[in-house]
Amino acid sequence: MAGRDGVATRRGRSCRARAALLGGLAPLCAAGAAAQTAGPAAEAVLSELSVSGSGERATGPEVGYRASRSATATRTDTALRDTPQTVQVVPREVLEDRQDIRLADAITNVSNVQPGGTIQGRSDTFVIRGFRTQTYAIDGVLLNQANNFNVTQRDLADVERLEVLKGPASVLYGRGDPGGLVNIVTRRPTLQPSGELTAQGGSYGFARLQGTVSGTLPGVEGLAGRVSFASQDDPTFRNYGDRSNTRNFVAPAFSWTPSPDTRVELLAELTRQDSQYDEGLIARNGRVPLDDIRRFYGTTNSRYSAESNFVTLRAEHDLSPEVTLRQIVNVQSGGFDVFAVRSTGLNAAGTLVTRRGSAVDNTFSAVDTQSEVVAKFDLLGFRNTFLAGFEYTHGFRRAYSEQSTFSSTSFLNPVASGTFGAFQFLNDIRQRTDLYGVYLQDQIDLGAGLQLLLGTRMDFGSQFYFSRSATSRTIPPDQELFGFSPRVGLVYRPVEPLTLYASYTNSFKPQTDNVLGATNPPPETGVQYEVGARYDLVPQALTVSAAAFRIVRQNVSVSDPINTGFSLITGEQRSDGVEVDIAGEILPGWKIIGGLGYLDAKVTKDTTFAVGNRLAGVPEFSGSLWSTYQVQTGALRGLGLGFGATYVGSRFGDLNNSFKVGAYTRLDAAIFYDFDRFRFAVNARNLTDARYIEQPFNPFNNLPGAPFTVLATITARM
Repeated sequence: MAGRDGVATRRGRSCRARAALLGGLAPLCAAGAAAQTAGPAAEAVLSELSVSGSGERATGPEVGYRASRSATATRTDTALRDTPQTVQVVPREVLEDRQDIRLADAITNVSNVQPGGTIQGRSDTFVIRGFRTQTYAIDGVLLNQANNFNVTQRDLADVERLEVLKGPASVLYGRGDPGGLVNIVTRRPTLQPSGELTAQGGSYGFARLQGTVSGTLPGVEGLAGRVSFASQDDPTFRNYGDRSNTRNFVAPAFSWTPSPDTRVELLAELTRQDSQYDEGLIARNGRVPLDDIRRFYGTTNSRYSAESNFVTLRAEHDLSPEVTLRQIVNVQSGGFDVFAVRSTGLNAAGTLVTRRGSAVDNTFSAVDTQSEVVAKFDLLGFRNTFLAGFEYTHGFRRAYSEQSTFSSTSFLNPVASGTFGAFQFLNDIRQRTDLYGVYLQDQIDLGAGLQLLLGTRMDFGSQFYFSRSATSRTIPPDQELFGFSPRVGLVYRPVEPLTLYASYTNSFKPQTDNVLGATNPPPETGVQYEVGARYDLVPQALTVSAAAFRIVRQNVSVSDPINTGFSLITGEQRSDGVEVDIAGEILPGWKIIGGLGYLDAKVTKDTTFAVGNRLAGVPEFSGSLWSTYQVQTGALRGLGLGFGATYVGSRFGDLNNSFKVGAYTRLDAAIFYDFDRFRFAVNARNLTDARYIEQPFNPFNNLPGAPFTVLATITARM
């Protein structure tokens, strides 16, 4: 039993990792303490850093809910108002005030972005501007393209800010989905000693410990380190019996500045996850019954165990004040094991759920290198910021799976047990992808408030995809890949608080799904037309942005509604929408972030699904708002209150539009108090105890939203 043995092996590694997490912090804590007494030399370095580091940087922290700079859309440190494409930033302060634990919770602060499903509790997916994406980037590096999804859920312990680039991003990132890209910007090491430790406890037995410590490392001038960690146990409200979900995460990071013109960074992340394999609720008669949101159709031994490793080395050197060389090398590896019972259908009366046993063992590895030069110069009287880069990516994965029969269970009163039949070989998937990308970009200041962005990218390479089954063993030839992705954008500032922009962008993505009957499926492509505006309601404090767009997506891979485990290449999908976002500080101590969105996302050409069907998981209207007020003076100084509301319209659960989940409104609240170096907080979610489906995925995978929950938090800072 490959799947069952792998689960047991990784479960043991997960327990050992939990024990090792805290022990690994001791050296860095000692180094931070030593830095505080390092003497005049260290004080001089810290003083220099505080002067040179004044003002917001694209990769650095910001105070408040409003960010003004980003590198996600351009790979250069660019003001958001000079970017001709929508970029929304969720700063760390928002995550701390809301006490967001899941990446899916954090992104709901952004318009037209919804949780897209956890893939049975395994990972994070999103629906951005109408299109599902199952990957994201960390500090500008996309996760492994050979794997369909990141194999662990993302922890937020080392996250400085979340940035959502709306629309295609292939000019800079190559492979990608047309709806947009989530880029996670991590917390960098600091020369000044700092640290914090957070303990949390909440409803249904939730418990979490997280922390971070940063400071100079003795012995090497200009060397700083940070380590962030988290360990959590989450039984959840679902009816798993005595089983729970655990995750352990550690992220060491180092930065070295040997001279003023040279910078080196190293980031590593290790995640170990052991969780219940949970497909959620099942649709029947066109809807998903919500009379019992705890209903579980799996078994208590349906488990998922995974590990993911991510290491990035980044080096920059300034040849001159105008020319910078940059080299990035990233290595990823990991895998997962599944041993689970899965739902496969309903009997004619809708009273019984048919099920099967499944065992999967998956491993992957990837290498990504980026070589770039950034040059600033004047040409024909115009100021240029020019970027040229070359990227090579290699990805490999192998997935071995078996399946068996399993006894049926009642739809209304499922039993978390049953009898397995004999496991039999299902398939053995091997995939290798090698891609080379050459990209150019120029940001040109034309004067008179006009800025032009031009970009282009060419991707070429090969992909090998072999799915050996009981009936097919033919080894296909390598598939040659080619993609061309142009980009053009124009920014105009008629008056200082107002920015107008328009852009045209493209996306390119090799197919990584198990496409039925296709040896070399064509890559997916997408194009977006966008116009937008940004306006500073309060200068340097409060910004509102708006955009209208059209995205057309072709050669889309979707789950085969008839043949489980396979995908189909459909024709064309289109998403038209408008959105408005706001972020910043209204008055001293009164902060706000939120957005409203409208989407008309549907199938426009197809031979499998009906033209005009709405895309899965996409609401027509959605919106969110979160606001806090913290007393600034007097006896109650440090006391804060927060309130939020999230609205998501009704959504179809699949491209057949065979079932629909209802709209919902969720209300959240918080009270917190900052005293000296401590924060005490209580956050409540779903105040009205509303019942709803948060993440529809397909007729047998629909994750219900959590009922009323409370989370208590204590944070101590150095």
